[in-house]
Amino acid sequence: MTASIIDGKIIAAELRGRVAAEVARVKAEHGVTPGLAVVLVGSDPASEVYVRSKHKQTQEAGMASFEHKLPADVAQADLIALVQKLNADPAVHGILVQLPLPKGLDTDAVVNAIDPAKDVDGLHPTNAGRLASGMPALSPCTPLGCIILTKSVHKSLEGMNAIVIGRSNLVGRPLVQLLLNENATVTIAHSKSRDLAKLCAQADLVYAAVGRPEMVRGDWIKPGATVIDVGINRLPGAEGKTRLVGDVAYQEALKTAGAITPVPGGVGQMTVACLLVNTLRAACAIHKLPAPAV
Repeated sequence: MTASIIDGKIIAAELRGRVAAEVARVKAEHGVTPGLAVVLVGSDPASEVYVRSKHKQTQEAGMASFEHKLPADVAQADLIALVQKLNADPAVHGILVQLPLPKGLDTDAVVNAIDPAKDVDGLHPTNAGRLASGMPALSPCTPLGCIILTKSVHKSLEGMNAIVIGRSNLVGRPLVQLLLNENATVTIAHSKSRDLAKLCAQADLVYAAVGRPEMVRGDWIKPGATVIDVGINRLPGAEGKTRLVGDVAYQEALKTAGAITPVPGGVGQMTVACLLVNTLRAACAIHKLPAPAV
């Protein structure tokens, strides 16, 4: 048996198409153009590539895109002042401060300064608390993408056994809450978990978000399980180049899993698409419009 490949590129493109159609409808019917502001501090090359991708896709979806680039040595007070200015700007419905921030800046203080109604990264404690309470909330984009990818294989996740490996605030913890909202039975595992292979072998759904290259081996996977690999790790490749691998030993897992996301071309494709979803949802909520059909 060879696993079917969950193509994040195709699923993300379809999602962006649905977002663009809803943006056009909201503009035509209500005169509202959703707007996303991205704040980039410093010149981290990976972050710059990511921000360019966000800007391009935001515009392609028919939204307004606002970019703010600040030097790495910006004062904490000046960064927070910019966030507060964006909070007050009626043209901005989503605010994303690109992480990680340079050393010397307090990430928690910056995230906490964002208006929760515009927190399209879903990291503000208000949104995290609402999500944990089963209330409507803006949830982090990567976990949202994981759920959409899973539901491309399984229409309903109700009653399925899921394991989430990794407990970060950005992926692991919110992913657990989203899975509970889907009525899955969830185990959250981490570096202190005992007999991780045995825990994995019981799961219908495996989410690897631990940041360790190829940690999850093929013989950990229950035959036919769906594997969503959130990891993006760079390893040395041929001729001095690097290669991208996930947190799952992909070639091994292909032989056991029923369906699996590749790295690259899986979860990463969904993150920006879900950022557009969150911006559209935020715009509709701020203007007290019905929730968009995405």
